[in-house]
Order: sequence, then structure tokens, then C-alpha cells
Amino acid sequence: MTSSPYPPDIPAPPSPRPNLAFRRLRGQRSPGEFAAAVRRAAREIGECVSCDARYIGRVESGAIRCPNYAYERVFLHMFPGRSLTDLGFAPRASVRGRSARPRGPDSPEATEHTHHEESDVRRRAFMTGMTGSTATVAVATLTPFGLPPGAGPADAALDRYPARAGARAVEEAIRRIRLLDDRHGADGLYRRAAAPLRTAFELLDSGTAQRDTADRLQAGAGELAISVGWLAHDSGRYDDARSHYAEALAMARTAGDEALEAHAFCNTAFLARDVGRPREAVRAAQAAARVAAPLGSPRLLSLLALREAGGWAGLGDRPACERALARAQALFARGGAETDPEWMSFYGEAELAGLEAQCWSALGDWRRAAREARRAVALQDPHFTRNTALYTAELADDLARSGRPDEAAAAGARALGLLREVRSSRVEGMVATTARVLLPHRRDPGVAAFLERHAATRR
Repeated sequence: MTSSPYPPDIPAPPSPRPNLAFRRLRGQRSPGEFAAAVRRAAREIGECVSCDARYIGRVESGAIRCPNYAYERVFLHMFPGRSLTDLGFAPRASVRGRSARPRGPDSPEATEHTHHEESDVRRRAFMTGMTGSTATVAVATLTPFGLPPGAGPADAALDRYPARAGARAVEEAIRRIRLLDDRHGADGLYRRAAAPLRTAFELLDSGTAQRDTADRLQAGAGELAISVGWLAHDSGRYDDARSHYAEALAMARTAGDEALEAHAFCNTAFLARDVGRPREAVRAAQAAARVAAPLGSPRLLSLLALREAGGWAGLGDRPACERALARAQALFARGGAETDPEWMSFYGEAELAGLEAQCWSALGDWRRAAREARRAVALQDPHFTRNTALYTAELADDLARSGRPDEAAAAGARALGLLREVRSSRVEGMVATTARVLLPHRRDPGVAAFLERHAATRR
């Protein structure tokens, strides 16, 4: 018989009751697709929520009995005529009232405060039991990613479980890093994000967590290593990216975490393609697919097939690339699944088209590449500003190389406009390449205007 992780004076929280009503409203959409719909609805009414697949999962599992006020407004906007009770939530008074004060660190009630209250508790609990220097790092490094400064009235029970609260803080840091990257790109984020990773490793190495919490913390630290590695990757720090991906891969294998291992191999394949190691990209993508096969996520296997296709394109093997692309499209057509990883929320039709465009570009089929890049731009969710800039830059380059300088200059100008919001060395490098390709056409007024504007951004 397994003993409770709670001391006798803190009873274990009751198991949450699944929110079946909310699950029915999601219908056939994957958690990631539904989360994207929530974010779109929020923008329609001027709200700002950072909904992702994990949040949807927490709602459907019953871990969130009542949403905070921002989410309440968004959900009622999405489903007019329904109340929170109709959506499967508990009345706010029963959750937020004095009698419903949270009693344990993992109780459902502990997750139902507003975002500010929840983050403040996590920040303080993350520091509890650490040395002064580690606590200082935690404050300085987690605050930029959405965890507010200043001590708040943390619940005494939470103070007794710093490792468990630390695991939640690591997960919050991952979510915030991904959100900021989606909107603003990697440049400027990388150095700030490296410090939370060090803090996560310090907490993991302290050895104070129970087995289930240690596993959760290790998985979080591995995902955080991949997120930080991606920031290095997108900002042109390829050696740093390779080191972070290798670190995550080692953690995954040590823990026997197949989902984390597949993610690490996926990003390794992407990096290998970008640094001119296409054969390594193929091998890493195939290794990821072998690990991911039992996970039951066709969308993940679709993305891995695209990573493999990118490697084959880099090798100039068009038949192998086309086979991998066909496999990616067939797997994507199966739709989303409950088992889709949370980090794949970016992977939709736009990303599928964008990655296919990059394959055709590597093979020198510029017209086909431009067609797919144009589709990617048209299909992209506005939330992913960085990806919109990426696809627009890809389109500009493909148009330039396919002999359509006017259209290329127009697309390049749009990419420059997006780079006011996004800082990505990768995208900036693509725009610079397009400018060089268009130099022979500088007498064209549209091209001249683009080249002048591009030159101004580099001064």
C-alpha cells in the first residue's frame, strides 16, 4: 500500500472530478488547437491569456474547478448564453470563499487563484528551503518570465514542499519562454532564460524531492533545456543550442522519458539541417520517430517526417524527400490527438506548409517553394508573430530566386515590418540574403525602396 505524501496534519486533497461538459465543447479539436481558439477569442475582446494544451488538460481533468476572471470572460465570449456552471465549472464562491482555502500544494483549489496570486505563491515556494544565493537567482531570473517580484502571503503548506512548488515554477517558466518566443523571437531572451535553467538543475540536484516530484522536475528541466536550446538556435548560437539539446537528450535517456527524448531528437534534427549536416538531420529525425512511435501522436510523427524531409532535401535526394513529405501530410491528416505533446501547439497547417516550402527551396524548386510559403503566411495564427515573420522572409527569398523581384521586394518589406516586433537572427539572416539576391534588380523602384529600407535597419 502506497503511503500518502502528505504529513498527518495535511490531508491529501480529493481526486478532481473530470470536467466532461468542457471536454464535449472542445469536440474533435486537439487540446493545442482548442487552446489556439481560446487565444483568438481573447484577442477579440481585448483580453490577454496564455492558454496552451496543458491548461486545457488541467481544465478537462478537473484540476481547475473555476477559471480566473480573464479566462471566465473569454469562455463566456466563446460560448454565449452559457454560464460557468454550464461549462462544467464550480461556482466561484465554493472555490474562492474563506471555507475553500487551499490546504495542500497540489490541491485543485491551489490552482484556482488568479494568475497573479498563483504566480506569487509559486515564486515564494520555489525559493523556500534554498540557500540565499539560489533564492536571489530565482527572483532575478523567474521574474522576467511572468513571475512577479515581491513576497506574498504564501500558504504554510506550500512552504513545506519547495520541490513540488519548484516543479510548477519550472513549468511556468517554460510556458512563459515559449509565449515570449512566439511573439518576439529568441534574440534578447536567450541569456535571460539560461539562468532559470541553472536554477532548475540546482533544485533537481538538491535531492530533496520525492520520487514523483523528482520525475516531474526532471521532465520540466529537460523541456526547459530544449526551450533554452531553441532560443540559442534561433539566435544563431548553434554550439550552445547543440549543448542544450544534448543535455536534454541525456536527461531523457537517464529518466526513460520517451516523450522528452523524441522532442530532443526532433530539435537536434532541425539544428543539424540548419548548420549544414543534412545526414545527421535524417538520422536524428529517424531516431525521434522510433522513440515516438509508441506515444500515439500522429501529429508528432508528422513533424518528425518533415524534419527527415528537410535532411533529405539538404542531401539533394528529391525522391526520399518527397516520400517523407507524403508521409508527413498523411500523418497530419489524421488530426490531433489527446496524446499530442504540449510543446507542439505551434504545429498546424501553416507550419506544415512552411517546412515544406523550406524543403522545396533546398531542392532549388523556387516556384513550388514560393507557393507553399505563401500558404504558410496566409494560414498562420497571428499569435505566432515570429513564425509569420519567418514564413514571410522565406516567401521573399523564394520569390527573389524564382525571378519575381517586385513581389519579392514587397514580401521583404513586410518581413522588415514584422522585425520591429520580432528579434530573430535567423529571420534577419534570411532577409539579408534576399537583399543580396535582389541587388541586380536595384534599378526597379520597388526593389530599390526595399534595399534602402533594409540598409537603414542595419545602420
